[in-house]
Amino acid sequence: MATQVRDLVDELKTLRKGRGLSTGLPDGKVGPAVRALCSVTAADSPSVARKKIADLLGELAGRLPDDLSTAVLAAFGLVPEARQQFYKERVRWAALRIDRDERTVRRRIDQGIQQLAELSVDAVPATRPAAALYRWYNEEVRVYLTLDRSTPESLEFRRITSCVDNLRELDLALTLTAPLDRSSVARELDIQVVSGGTLVRKQKEKADRFAFSLRMPDLLNSADRHEYGLRFRVPDGQKMQPHYVCVPKQRCDNFQLHVRFDHDHMPVAVWLLSDAFQRDVDDPVPSGESLALDEAGELHLSFEDLTPGLAYGIRWDFG
Repeated sequence: MATQVRDLVDELKTLRKGRGLSTGLPDGKVGPAVRALCSVTAADSPSVARKKIADLLGELAGRLPDDLSTAVLAAFGLVPEARQQFYKERVRWAALRIDRDERTVRRRIDQGIQQLAELSVDAVPATRPAAALYRWYNEEVRVYLTLDRSTPESLEFRRITSCVDNLRELDLALTLTAPLDRSSVARELDIQVVSGGTLVRKQKEKADRFAFSLRMPDLLNSADRHEYGLRFRVPDGQKMQPHYVCVPKQRCDNFQLHVRFDHDHMPVAVWLLSDAFQRDVDDPVPSGESLALDEAGELHLSFEDLTPGLAYGIRWDFG
């Protein structure tokens, strides 16, 4: 295992050179350890190889501490703001981002790459196909968020594809963040199944994070698809921060977000969050493209090929 980790570290350090993973990869830049890990084949085009590698590294980076995740994602050029031509420029960007000097950031990048390699080897044993790192992935996620009722409510519909045989349960989670002023905490979250399975357990992982499992009606084998729907409702008396985002932990091909605001309580501003770090979601100073609501007070957005570990959605301000 030590040799596997060392080989991965060496090859990952090669991938951060030049423009990193911000563009398609020439065949010569992908070493055998990375190819095996990410199921890159000789038939894959540079863009397909790049996507396979970027998806996996993004998912693993999401498991790292925030500073290491930010540094590693910047090093590989996996966020729009850090796709500069040269590695040293991306290091400089990350240094400003996490408020550390460039020498410290370079150390954090090396630490992060080491941890990525260790996570990769632990997640994918040598006897198991790399594609099975994900037990399943999201082909499509559609969310309908209604904010014109007494309490926020969302309907979520997903189409997933199994990557393994005999898949029966999906481990899921949702974070309901309390307001920054701590006027309310996420004590409870009402979760109901609309279609496609049975809710088998629910628990709090953290103060604001609810973990649960969905048991599907039938076993799925590799490449089988399944669709299900869930309803999430914030109980009366609880509040939520003014944002809604999808932060995929594995591959997600498409995310559609439909939001309806209350005509009697419209936001003064709405901002787009795309390829954003999670800390951007509730940063005191909003950033991102400003969005306009339609005459019905609604907003419709679609995101493609989401990077695992980054946030996609909107934030708003009622003034």
